[in-house]
Amino acid sequence: MPVSFASGSEKLALPASASGVTRASVTLLRVDMDIKVSGGFLAERAESSGESRWLAYGRGNEALTFTWRRKTEDHKIELPLRMRGSLTELLGLGEDSSSLYAEVSAEVVQGAARQVRIELPDTVNVNQVLGATVGEWEDRHGELLVRFLEPVESEVRFVITGDTRLARAGAIDVPLVHLKDVERELGGVAVEVLGAGEIKDFKPQGLEPAEAGELGTAIASRQSPSLAAFRFRPGAAPGARSLSVQVVRYEQQAVLTANVEEARYRVLMSRAGKILVEARYSVRNNQRNYAKIALPQGAVVWSAALEGRPVRPGKAPDGSLLFPLSKSRAGEDAAPFVIEVVYQMPGERWEEKARAALSLPVLDLPISRTGVLVYHPPGYAVNVEPGTFRLSSYRQTASNGAAGQPVFLPAVNNAAGQQSDLMQQLNNNAAQAATQALVDKYRAANEARKPQPGSTLALAFPAVGPSLFLVSELTSENQSPSMEFSYQRQSKGGVK
Repeated sequence: MPVSFASGSEKLALPASASGVTRASVTLLRVDMDIKVSGGFLAERAESSGESRWLAYGRGNEALTFTWRRKTEDHKIELPLRMRGSLTELLGLGEDSSSLYAEVSAEVVQGAARQVRIELPDTVNVNQVLGATVGEWEDRHGELLVRFLEPVESEVRFVITGDTRLARAGAIDVPLVHLKDVERELGGVAVEVLGAGEIKDFKPQGLEPAEAGELGTAIASRQSPSLAAFRFRPGAAPGARSLSVQVVRYEQQAVLTANVEEARYRVLMSRAGKILVEARYSVRNNQRNYAKIALPQGAVVWSAALEGRPVRPGKAPDGSLLFPLSKSRAGEDAAPFVIEVVYQMPGERWEEKARAALSLPVLDLPISRTGVLVYHPPGYAVNVEPGTFRLSSYRQTASNGAAGQPVFLPAVNNAAGQQSDLMQQLNNNAAQAATQALVDKYRAANEARKPQPGSTLALAFPAVGPSLFLVSELTSENQSPSMEFSYQRQSKGGVK
């Protein structure tokens, strides 16, 4: 078989065979040779009596090639080691313990590095050293020794994570780590406060204030509201660097992102079992985007408004209504605004004597206080059963945002069916009004006229019949408020 020579290397190529596995043994009357096999793998290698012997296995349908050259001595690894380094440290000051994170980069200028030494304060405990070339590491009470899998001749990077115990607040001396045996060390240190607190003052020595972005992506990506960053001052010795920060802690308080300051309902109950409800919510909001309102089962929305303007609420997967919420500006108190919903729901027909229940919408916001004005069919004596709501004398709304004082219309007589006729008439009026609104909208579009603000249709709530006023306080979010009545039909001379 011919042996080719090129660029100081010799090559022997064996042609591909039809067999599944090819076994080849090569003996060379020389020693101290570097061998490389392609098209297979080198299984055995031995040198004895002035000769080198290699055994390789090839893959089917692929040529097996041996390439060898004389070993060259590399004197670079024997040169004195010279390194330059970079270290970026991040210290997170927590309530109980503090976390330490450091990114280390070492550049070998001369020789080869088998290990790197890092000086650690005695209070720092190393938890992990991560890097592709890191073989093992050892914490020697003040010094971290990081050994590599093989000598490094160019550049190496790794990450150190650890923790330390420091004071919760007050003057805190920041534990600084630095590379040893390097000609020049670049980098910096950043300190952030975890939890409710901030850095009021700092005293650096051998350090210069810097922007977080100057210390790399790991520091720039931090979202802490209180973070101080410093870079190493050129020419300053590691032993001359120190940093002390003054930390102030604050008591954490729960912030109410949104709540219903007051909820007001007007409810019209007919003998036929139909129930019409007008719900008004005075909402204060700081951070929430939507309020979810789940109407009782079988309820049909007649109208919805937000801050006095008609809206089409969104629909949640569970069928609840979604209303967009206005947010207050930073540093300002949230101003109240009103969400209004008018809906009709089925109920039970009123008999001579029985009980009637009323369920109100479920909100995903807490409600501070609630007032319900219930208009019931005339000719009945109605009592409120004990529960979340209690009977009270009527009072005006206490919230500035819960607009819309109930308008009292004359109560109807006790004539049977008169209230049911009123509900039927209200339904007819609503249908006619909706049709007329569509016609007006079509005409306005054809005439290219801009609709006048505030010209939307508003239906007056039919507040008729005798009424009861009920109140409740502190309704939690996602709670279903409900009330129960007992009633009995009255005769002309009293209770029948």
